[in-house]
Amino acid sequence: MTVSGPEGKEADGRPLHERIAADLRDDIMSGALAPGDSLPSTAQLKERFGAANATVQKAVQRLKSEQLVVGRAGASVTVREHRQRTIRPAAYMAPSPWGEPYRWLTEAANSGAGAHSTLLDVTEAAPPADVAEALGLRPGGTAMLRHQLLSIDDEPAELVSSYYPLDIAEGTAITERRRIRGGTPTLLASLGHPPRLSVDRVSARVATQDQYRLLRLPGDLPVLRTLRVVFSDHDRPIEATVMVKAGHLYEVQYEFTPESG
Repeated sequence: MTVSGPEGKEADGRPLHERIAADLRDDIMSGALAPGDSLPSTAQLKERFGAANATVQKAVQRLKSEQLVVGRAGASVTVREHRQRTIRPAAYMAPSPWGEPYRWLTEAANSGAGAHSTLLDVTEAAPPADVAEALGLRPGGTAMLRHQLLSIDDEPAELVSSYYPLDIAEGTAITERRRIRGGTPTLLASLGHPPRLSVDRVSARVATQDQYRLLRLPGDLPVLRTLRVVFSDHDRPIEATVMVKAGHLYEVQYEFTPESG
């Protein structure tokens, strides 16, 4: 149960409408409020949080702006369908069969959503420090960058910045400003660099200006940033990708077995 002091003056320093939105957001993300479920009524929320009508409405409007709920005149506010997406990194590691769509698109389609990718840039660039370290680049070294925006149901879902060692990318479709059928994992495998191991580092961060703009984020909610390094034979890094998605719309599911002692 939420315990509130005078409206707008809670120990954690946040305005009451933000605290109400935070608790309802947690109910949605945890599944306590499933897609299609109605939010508690205004009267119920007023009693639960000790809030005024206007404060409750402000909290609900915040959830609407985050695309977590929808409301129509004369109807209750409900949790949107397909709002809480679970990402399974293991599903994207294996190359797609030749000529088939990239696995990210296939996985989205399997969940009943329409997905597409927009290629924003292809260029030689100096990567972020953690990417450069992962690829074993010398100070000031560059890599081939493919920068994409992935969308689901015409809404921006994820920014993907993939970096490739120049000696692997040069003379291949990786350097061309066009989509690669089956994605780069399929192409890399055909070039003799099959993916053998993928290592993810996931962190929550405040969005940069470009991330905020391109993902059309509704406010100061965090983003999930994943640095994924893919290794081929002889532990050679062949790809390092930075993936950024809205933290309030996604969760990441990992499957693993205990390491032997």
